[in-house]
Amino acid sequence: MKHILLIEDDISFSKMLRHFLEKHHYMVDVSFNIKNAFKKIAEQKFDLIFTDLRLPDGNGLEVLNELKSNNKTIPVVLLTSYAEVSTAVQAMKQGAFDYISKPLNPDEVLEVISNALLVEDSSNKETIATVKNETKKTTSEFVEGISKVSRTLKDHINLVAPTNLSVLINGDSGTGKEVVAKSIHLESLRSDKPFIAVDCGSIPKEIASSEFFGHKKGSFTGAINDKIGHFEAANTGTLFLDEVGNLSYENQIQLLRALQERKVKPIGSSNEIMVDIRLITATNEDLLKAVEKGDFREDLYHRLNEFSIKVPSLKDRSDDLILYADFFLNKANKELNKSVVGFSKEVLNFFQSYHWPGNLRELSNFIKRATLLSQGEIIEKDVLPDELINSQKSTKTTSFSTKENEKELIINALKNVNYNKTQAAKLLNITRKTLYNKIKEYDIT
Repeated sequence: MKHILLIEDDISFSKMLRHFLEKHHYMVDVSFNIKNAFKKIAEQKFDLIFTDLRLPDGNGLEVLNELKSNNKTIPVVLLTSYAEVSTAVQAMKQGAFDYISKPLNPDEVLEVISNALLVEDSSNKETIATVKNETKKTTSEFVEGISKVSRTLKDHINLVAPTNLSVLINGDSGTGKEVVAKSIHLESLRSDKPFIAVDCGSIPKEIASSEFFGHKKGSFTGAINDKIGHFEAANTGTLFLDEVGNLSYENQIQLLRALQERKVKPIGSSNEIMVDIRLITATNEDLLKAVEKGDFREDLYHRLNEFSIKVPSLKDRSDDLILYADFFLNKANKELNKSVVGFSKEVLNFFQSYHWPGNLRELSNFIKRATLLSQGEIIEKDVLPDELINSQKSTKTTSFSTKENEKELIINALKNVNYNKTQAAKLLNITRKTLYNKIKEYDIT
């Protein structure tokens, strides 16, 4: 039986959580302060520690740092209020395994415990940590989120990367589809081979054959030199075709033939070139609908879609927002030679309430602009663009202003998160208890 230490000064809450964990066959000890917790840690072995962020004689970060200084590798999970999420994310950077926002979601608690104990039970922790760190170095543009959808995305990347399956990546504009493709390549057996990214939307159909397959000097007007096509350039590696749905029907036929025969012939050449490529494609449109309309070949669709990955929108991974903001801030500092260290609480509130129609690309652009304009070490409200400020004003005037639209807002929020009440409460920026009261008041089923 796994042994968990719960450090929590709220007596009623700790009793409730202890009972829940024991019901699921975990042994639980409770400490109401840090001093008593470390006395217990010195006396017995624990497999996992749950600690509240705020405690009578310190905070959860002190527990984490003390364990690290004593070379103890017990996974630590922080219990936080929603308002303390930014602090919890910083704690994860310092070595915390995960955090859970109060009020707790029982399924989330069990999932976090399972994941933490899986890592703890591994017989080769140091190797896993090293591999994980090396992966982060090589996939520097890929941020491993902590939300459920981000973990699913990472699981799918890990699952398909070692294979040679063609991958079709779906996602809205700005969600980072090319970053996902690059991550698949870097974790594949072809990681030391070329990765060639092509924007199909920017290639005129008249020169697509030359772009994909190359040409010989003098083969047509303007062909003043030999040109190596994308297929040949990606040979033995990965070819990534972004916005593949923009290819003309004629170009689709040429692409299908090249994929089936695994060989290409440059324009003006009589020699065929054998190619060995891993193909990854991406689109922000529904290719199945395009197939139904006759705009996209069904046989090519199935050739591209041996495995599909959905990249979630930023609004669906709000738990990751601060991680992405920190990543883009570090990137902007390097590019602009600045030394901005973070965001004000007011700015983070604006970030959390904005709907991000442009996804990660929009967040990156906002932060880069704000970093450039900032004169101090903290990004403040005055350097945010008007659309971000005005959006929150609009939200405030329309959110819970009348009884008529309040019920509709709650129903829409519940639908958007598949009736997960914890996530709906976060989306509405209210407590879970308030949400339950509203559901009861409006008789929402």
